[in-house]
Amino acid sequence: MRLILLGPPGAGKGTQATRLVEKHGIPQLSTGDMLRAAVAAGTPIGKKAKEVMDSGALVSDDIVVGIIADRLEQADARKGFILDGFPRTVAQADALEAMLDGKGLKLDSVIELVVDQGKLVERIMKRANEAKAAGQPVRRDDDPEVFKTRLEAYNRDTAIVGPYYDRKGKLTKIDGMKPIGEVAAAIDGILAAYA
Repeated sequence: MRLILLGPPGAGKGTQATRLVEKHGIPQLSTGDMLRAAVAAGTPIGKKAKEVMDSGALVSDDIVVGIIADRLEQADARKGFILDGFPRTVAQADALEAMLDGKGLKLDSVIELVVDQGKLVERIMKRANEAKAAGQPVRRDDDPEVFKTRLEAYNRDTAIVGPYYDRKGKLTKIDGMKPIGEVAAAIDGILAAYA
């Protein structure tokens, strides 16, 4: 099963991806983790990434897709994978599709968690206030201003990825505002055809 989870920050993609990893025994591919691992391993693509990162520039889509391509060669990814947080742009989606085509692979499903962004901000603010009240540090991602900035970036750059996959007949939307268990059941219903 080859799956992409889409949705804005705080929509629950990570929660659902973790559950799917456990249920289906396929890896969640985090581009940040893969970049760090490729650099640490000194792979050819990792060396290119290190050079770019050391210069202070952003790693190109070609390098990121190359790292994903290398990762798909590992044994645990042969049964499939979950991408959460990638692709972030239509250019990345095109590059990912070309790479998968080159390997004779296709995406099985793209699931978008649709959320009310106003309520999402309220949810994050509530979580931050609860952490403060309990004397715990507020996660950087739960800082309302940081969260709003991430949400703006999502709306500006990434929200168009859903319609891209919709045009290809790959996208299914799920109400991400429902309780976690109901969202999980809806995802499981979609993925039943691929299990």
